[in-house]
Amino acid sequence: MHRLRHAKLVATLGPASSDAATIRALFEAGADVFRLNFSHGSHADHKARFDLIRATEREVGRPIGILADLQGPKLRVGKFAQGPVQLEEGAAFRLDLDVDLPGDACRVCMPHPEIFRALVEGTDLLLDDGRIRLKVERCSPTHADTRVIAGGPLSDRKGVNVPGVVLPLSALTDKDRADLDYALGLGVDWVALSFVQRAEDIVEIKRIVDGAAGIVAKLEKPSAIVSLEAIVRESDAIMVARGDLGVEMPPERVPSIQKRIVRACRKAGKPVIVATQMLESMVSAPVPTRAEASDVAAAIYDGADAVMLSAESAAGKYPLEAVRMMDRIIARTEIDPFYRDAIDAARSGPKANAADAIGSAVSQICAVMHVVATVAYTSSGYSALRLARERPQAPILGMTPRAATARRLALAWGVHAVLCDDVTNVSEMTDVACETARREGFGASGHTVVIAAGMPFGAAGTTNLLRIAQIS
Repeated sequence: MHRLRHAKLVATLGPASSDAATIRALFEAGADVFRLNFSHGSHADHKARFDLIRATEREVGRPIGILADLQGPKLRVGKFAQGPVQLEEGAAFRLDLDVDLPGDACRVCMPHPEIFRALVEGTDLLLDDGRIRLKVERCSPTHADTRVIAGGPLSDRKGVNVPGVVLPLSALTDKDRADLDYALGLGVDWVALSFVQRAEDIVEIKRIVDGAAGIVAKLEKPSAIVSLEAIVRESDAIMVARGDLGVEMPPERVPSIQKRIVRACRKAGKPVIVATQMLESMVSAPVPTRAEASDVAAAIYDGADAVMLSAESAAGKYPLEAVRMMDRIIARTEIDPFYRDAIDAARSGPKANAADAIGSAVSQICAVMHVVATVAYTSSGYSALRLARERPQAPILGMTPRAATARRLALAWGVHAVLCDDVTNVSEMTDVACETARREGFGASGHTVVIAAGMPFGAAGTTNLLRIAQIS
């Protein structure tokens, strides 16, 4: 089977979607990659879901990607003596490090000395997902005296955001390191790093992972946008985490930031996932709002590699309906003639290397001739990703001898990954490519395929050959 669309669909698993029948149904409905959210659930929960995904993979005979999403640092206030308090606009409110003293309407503990070290007068602090805004008037390494700019009720353990400030924190907590070690032991294909502020955060996790999985940088901090190009360069893929971005920056800025990130990833040839609140109403309703459908379509028009469901598929009442709906929105958007115009208009020029030159040529051939499939022979996945960067009109058969590569390519735009044996010469390469295109349902006898490969065969990063062939 192959999808009748190019963009991919990431579905989060959780309490509503953790049995074998549901996971199989979600894949058949359109899920290409399954996300394991390590902010929730135990290691045993994640292993059970991982095993069911791999069992589904064996049953359907298709590679399925698995993404482990690390929680990252969670900055929170402490507890209050007598339940929630009401912070009034204009009132003074102190944050300090006194963990033994319960909070009240005048103060509360914030047990994060690294935040106090980064504060300066005039810094804004956001509490409870931005519902409460404080402005720092005086600060020291142990406390901050603030003024309530936007008030409201505040209760135990609500989150703290510090927009516009690079905090002296590693993106990897002790919990994340334990979760990462466990996820790599399972054999996940992608690891998503939360709380990314700078490119150095990606370098740190890459040293630990050492190529065992692809690294997805979650962009949810304004400081990450300042270092966007460097973070994209160090990462294997990017996630636009719009929910957290919308807390730390004005909501009206998020759409343009999303487009900027997608453009940067397309230019670099790195997969990009647009995530958070895409079909949020389907957590409790069987259909989305029209605005949500338009939101998903907008990401597809921009050329995103993938769109993601979070609570909709993990904890909602209608996980299967949400996946089916997102699949239909993607497919319908991609048959709009304007979609191709938008994709082509946003394409950036290729780099001056053989892989990009061949990818660009393949895309041009697809525009001139009736091509049923493009074929990228790839060991590492590099050739297929460089071809996907060009967004050719025909689907991409990513042929690889490595199961790990096939699973990672499940995230890449337009790539239908297929496991194959190593080939030894051009004639064998052509025969295998044509037979695979026919067997996978992309074409029949007499149809044209375009093949990109590297010689010597099996050497990573050596794309240097292009061939046009007909299926026999």
